[in-house]
Amino acid sequence: MQSNNGSSVLTPVEQHAFDAFNTMGIPTVKHEEWKYTRIGGAFNKDYAMAPLDGFSRQDLANVRLPGYDVANELVFVNGLYSEELSTIRSKEFFVQFLEEAVKGEHKELILEHLGHSSNYIKDGIYALNTAFVAEGVFIYVKKGAITEHPVYIYNITDARSANILSQPRSLVYVGEAAQVQFVETYVTVGLAESFTNQVMEFVVEKDAVVDFYKIQDDAVHTTQVSTTHFRQVGKSVVNAVTVSLNGGIVRNNLNVVLEAERCEANLYGLYFLKGATHVDNHTIVDNVKPNCLSNELYKGVIDDNATAVFNGKIYVQQIAQKTNAFQSNKNILLSDNATVNTKPQLEIFADDVKCSHGCTVGQLDDEALFYLRSRGVAERAAKSLLVHAFAVDILEHIKLKPICDYIDGLISKRLEFDWHD
Repeated sequence: MQSNNGSSVLTPVEQHAFDAFNTMGIPTVKHEEWKYTRIGGAFNKDYAMAPLDGFSRQDLANVRLPGYDVANELVFVNGLYSEELSTIRSKEFFVQFLEEAVKGEHKELILEHLGHSSNYIKDGIYALNTAFVAEGVFIYVKKGAITEHPVYIYNITDARSANILSQPRSLVYVGEAAQVQFVETYVTVGLAESFTNQVMEFVVEKDAVVDFYKIQDDAVHTTQVSTTHFRQVGKSVVNAVTVSLNGGIVRNNLNVVLEAERCEANLYGLYFLKGATHVDNHTIVDNVKPNCLSNELYKGVIDDNATAVFNGKIYVQQIAQKTNAFQSNKNILLSDNATVNTKPQLEIFADDVKCSHGCTVGQLDDEALFYLRSRGVAERAAKSLLVHAFAVDILEHIKLKPICDYIDGLISKRLEFDWHD
């Protein structure tokens, strides 16, 4: 495998990343951050890095999310941004290829922030994505913009004719006092295997508000490694919700760096797994400046032979006094073969803070189940009600009603067919 050859400003960045990939290689279970996720097998295959030409508008119509007709749609096919398939309805933001954007007025901004996530993610898979960073895009949300239309990001893999390795990359700049909603989803078309290695970095300025929703409901023959990195450089609010329902191996790296006073970050996650799906959520909240607030709640429902991992880290730097940081991970195991490994962590270097973390792993509440059964509710329906009630408070944080209803429908459909009296 070779990195891109070119003479752009980004070429040294790519070459450095490619050298790092050659040095670090693919992480194994000996790598502490990959202790419970065996990713090496996904690289023992031949992959193509196919062009996007074969994916049509009709193909896109089959995978669109509800509410698409009033949304900005950014379409990535096999890791490459497709201007032809994308639709931009808002005048408040624009999209450029990184290789072009770095030649223009935003050059210094891009070079300052591109790759900031490498301070927190240090492995060969991340480096591999950066080795092809020039193929990524720059998304710019203008100062004061209140985008009427949400931004839907489709990561589509066209695996109808070959195994595909795709590496979407984007840098998103959210200007001062802007408000914007992002929805990101993953779809594999075809029966060949796919590996999506995605990195998305956000820069959030003063008084901006970003709502970000990630939906993972892909095929069982897929592997995803997704890094989402928020850098709050001004007093701002970030709300992130990650919902993982299906896939083969799914690894989510979610980082939030609070670099200005009085920032707020809210991280919510729901993983509802069956079959042999494996989902690994790694989160980092780094409190760099004082007087910041973060809330983190991840919930898991694991059935069949599925496995889940949650590793959440909160850092409070020495000058970050008056930090309030809270983290909780709650899990329900629905079968004897389901597994979860959970590890919440705190590293606090300041002395005037309020921080807490905790985790629970258990089964459905027998008393609640008995209560429902005693009032004539069938066992299957009673279990479904309890699981839905467990998950619903995560969905309540999704402010886009078409997306919230869509995910709720996926969960309800699973509950309807997965229980057996």
